[in-house]
Amino acid sequence: MSNSNPLAAARAGIPAVPTGVEVASYGTYLEAQRAVDHLSDSEFPLAGVAIVGSDLRSVERVTGRLTYARVALAGALSGAWFGAFLGLFFSLFGGGDDLGSIWLAAVLIGAAFGMLFGVVSFALTRGRRDFSSVNAILATRYTVLCPDAEAGRARQLLSGLEGVRPITPPL
Repeated sequence: MSNSNPLAAARAGIPAVPTGVEVASYGTYLEAQRAVDHLSDSEFPLAGVAIVGSDLRSVERVTGRLTYARVALAGALSGAWFGAFLGLFFSLFGGGDDLGSIWLAAVLIGAAFGMLFGVVSFALTRGRRDFSSVNAILATRYTVLCPDAEAGRARQLLSGLEGVRPITPPL
């Protein structure tokens, strides 16, 4: 049994590609978001409006070089956070007289193990990946869709918005 209504499918928790008429297209998500916000400010009915990203690309931005010192510091900080959590847990539920020293010991032990694990895992890569980076999936085009009955009004509202490239309606 198929459901041809994408809105009903979305409400049921089933992912579906939105349908509708293209009313504008943008090079960035922020521009498309600004257009939908403009429609909302103009009291345009937003039911059925969607922003669809097309031509997806995986982008990896290099943020820096990894060295043993940086890996050791990052591991120590990560381990210290984990140690702080465990130290707080033991301090609250373990009882005892000197709660501060229990917490401090847990932070220091966590930092030491974090540093050790970070350096060992970096050494095992043998220089195959000695840089840090951030990954993202980005679209090269963001299209605003709306129901066919409201497409003309949406185009008219968006035509006055600065930085908008409205798509002309098909003849």
